Amino acid sequence: MRKLKIIEHISLDGVIQAPGGPNEDGDYPYGGWTVPYRDPAAGKAVLAAHNEPFDLLLGRRTYDIWSGFWPKAPGGPLADSLNAATKYVATHRPDSLEWGPFEGLGPDIVEGVRRIKAMDGPGLILWGSSTLTSKLLQHGLADEVLLFVYPILLGKGKRFFEDGTPPGRLVLASTNAVSSGVLISTYTPAGPLRAGPLENAAP
Repeated sequence: MRKLKIIEHISLDGVIQAPGGPNEDGDYPYGGWTVPYRDPAAGKAVLAAHNEPFDLLLGRRTYDIWSGFWPKAPGGPLADSLNAATKYVATHRPDSLEWGPFEGLGPDIVEGVRRIKAMDGPGLILWGSSTLTSKLLQHGLADEVLLFVYPILLGKGKRFFEDGTPPGRLVLASTNAVSSGVLISTYTPAGPLRAGPLENAAP
């Protein structure tokens, strides 16, 4: 069974939209909000998350944004590995995909992800793709969540967890704060939410 890792740049209020540049996602007014916080230590953490062979799982919007950038980016460990990875894409128009190698997930996204997880191959990484994250967690398909949490509030934009995401628990596996204020934390899903009576809670 292939492991699936979710990686996100996320604001304190949960927004993941357009972190990389001002024109990354149409008319979103705060595009590029990660740029002032770029830090060598955070860059090393991104590279470390991609230091083993992997394939990509992407929503169509994220695929379109990345396909306009990474094939033209200067060569390097991250660019080379992203361009070489198979891209499994949630799309109704697989015939219009161009940045390869690629494969559509099919009409049922959940079953499509189950199918590719059951295949032989490297681990899977999902970046962005806010429409997929809740589905993956809801159906127990994510094995790890790596969050780069930025000390900002954006107030509007696509969020990591959509309304209606089922309650659940995550276990903190590791955490590290870098000098720019970004908090890098790794979590593993740990099943349904557990709650108890208020009188049993710690003061």
